[in-house]
Amino acid sequence: MKTACKTTDYGTTDHRTTDYGDPSLPPRSRSRPHPSFHCHPQSVLAFTMIEIAICLAVIGFALAAIVGVLPLGMNVQRENREETVINQDGNVFINAMRNGELGLDDLTNYVVAITNWVTEYDNIGKPRPLYTLGYTYVTSTQNGTAMTPPMPITNGFRIIGLLTTPRYNPIVTRGTLGYRSNYVVAYVRSLSGDASMKFPQTNVQMQDLAFSYRMVSDVVPYADFDTNWINYKDPILLATGNTNEITRRSNYWMIAKTMQTNLYDIRLIFRYPYFPNGKTGNGRLVFRTTASGHLKITNDFGMANPSVPYLLYFFEPRNYVKAL
Repeated sequence: MKTACKTTDYGTTDHRTTDYGDPSLPPRSRSRPHPSFHCHPQSVLAFTMIEIAICLAVIGFALAAIVGVLPLGMNVQRENREETVINQDGNVFINAMRNGELGLDDLTNYVVAITNWVTEYDNIGKPRPLYTLGYTYVTSTQNGTAMTPPMPITNGFRIIGLLTTPRYNPIVTRGTLGYRSNYVVAYVRSLSGDASMKFPQTNVQMQDLAFSYRMVSDVVPYADFDTNWINYKDPILLATGNTNEITRRSNYWMIAKTMQTNLYDIRLIFRYPYFPNGKTGNGRLVFRTTASGHLKITNDFGMANPSVPYLLYFFEPRNYVKAL
């Protein structure tokens, strides 16, 4: 409640007024009487309790909406950061593999382990027992047993050579032609990211906090062509006696055969983030490219054993120049 005061003016006196001055005085000396003030209490508009409650409710809804959107924004920021790191690391690995690089020894600070699940099949597709090859910086194992001699991943030569292992290898098993299936997976701490978690950081707890991922490497011969183009032994075609079509398909078959030995598809599948319990998150990115050249099989220096656990693979571009 607020009080308002009302002012009342009684006017000016002249020589005929005897209530407020002496009529014998000059007119200018007569003074106007002081106005009188009459104060009357009256109400003034203000917020009621109901209006205040409504305002608080509106503010509460707004804050709830902001708090609800905040985690979503933080998740989007985290996913964008992880995807940026994967894009940068993917370019490093895919270029190193397609160019057959040998001296990337800095990869030993980031590639924690490489595992190859190997299955061999005979000519009718019957599998033999699966065995697992594991490689770390300190040792190498086959089905959990240390290999002799060991081949730890202590240099970039071995890392790139193992990652370039083709998905399928022709082999001779039990006197018949078969093939070997390789499923190569690398466990990597990100090459990009916070500098405090990179080499020469040796604190295990800090390294465990670094962003990690699992990378699957697939290297297969180029096969993006229609099989009908190369089937020059099709019985229906032979029955027609169309020699032009038979010759055309035979030529395509020779082209496809040359491409399969000189052109390969490389696919890297990234699953992230990789957690200490061995599980991965929902992140998934795939990089694909082609590599031209011969896929050379070799072994590291001092590893005279030519068996499967010691084989390394590198692309050798077939560039020909005219001799002077």
